[in-house]
Amino acid sequence: MKNVLVTGGAGYIGSHTCKALARAGYAPVAFDNLSTGYRRNVRWGPLIEADILDPAALARAFTEFTPLAVIHFAARAYVAESVSDPAIYYATNVLGTLNVANAARHAGRTPLIFSSSCASYGIPDHVPVTEDTAQEPVNPYGRTKLAGEQILADFRAAYGLPSLWLRYFNAAGADPDGETGENPAENTRIIPNAVRALLTGIPFQVMGDDYATPDGTAVRDYVHVSDLASAHVAALDYLLRGGTQAAFNIGTGHGLSVRQILDGLAEVAGRPVPVTIAPRRPGDPPALVADPSRARALLAFEPGHSSVRSILSTAFSWHESHPA
Repeated sequence: MKNVLVTGGAGYIGSHTCKALARAGYAPVAFDNLSTGYRRNVRWGPLIEADILDPAALARAFTEFTPLAVIHFAARAYVAESVSDPAIYYATNVLGTLNVANAARHAGRTPLIFSSSCASYGIPDHVPVTEDTAQEPVNPYGRTKLAGEQILADFRAAYGLPSLWLRYFNAAGADPDGETGENPAENTRIIPNAVRALLTGIPFQVMGDDYATPDGTAVRDYVHVSDLASAHVAALDYLLRGGTQAAFNIGTGHGLSVRQILDGLAEVAGRPVPVTIAPRRPGDPPALVADPSRARALLAFEPGHSSVRSILSTAFSWHESHPA
């Protein structure tokens, strides 16, 4: 049995990845405390309801299922929350990652893929962003993701633990089959919030319309969550073949502005998104776009679902049928 332990497997990206793993012939085992994930998202293998802050539970999971690899998603993932409550971010994202890495090490150096983030780059001085761009995070969330990468780099050097980390840009969309998607009650991302504005009539806040971008709104690289899931399967295959490159940007290489997202969503829904203009958020860069060349070359990563139409139509369908 080709078991893969997936921490955070009941969550947004984790559940999509479990589906992709099952399609690729692996047996995903979700390890999740269900604090933000949903039991209903665990459809492709067993669920271990436990917390990464519990080393004993992690050790039992490795003993029971003897996974050939672990994909580590479980984390707190909201920038604003990390600023207001950094303690829980350092506990979950740093200590939790240390626990997972230790469990993998003691289980015979089980290869590990880490869910990192473009937030580790902070405000880059140029775009597109390569993996060699300086990592200077500007919020606790980004700092905890960088710390996770550093833990794994040190574990590789000291203990020979094979690992790599994927730095996502903006995860978006939902499963085209409608089998899994984002937690509507917990989300702070732009697209779910814009859909919520459509469904409730409560205006969506555009955080700044005076950036040095073509339409004044911030530009981001949106990658469909199903493409992110496929990237994890490709990364797993690469790591199990002995691949040694550690960091990969996962994005499309193309930016979309907030205005373009809102206009595209209006086209999908057949009506405009109500908006208000608010001040910029401190620390938000004008543009953040990936250079995914390394993932394309070494992982054969090619986004197949990340057109703006695909992202917005799948997101709208999911949130319309799963209101908060």
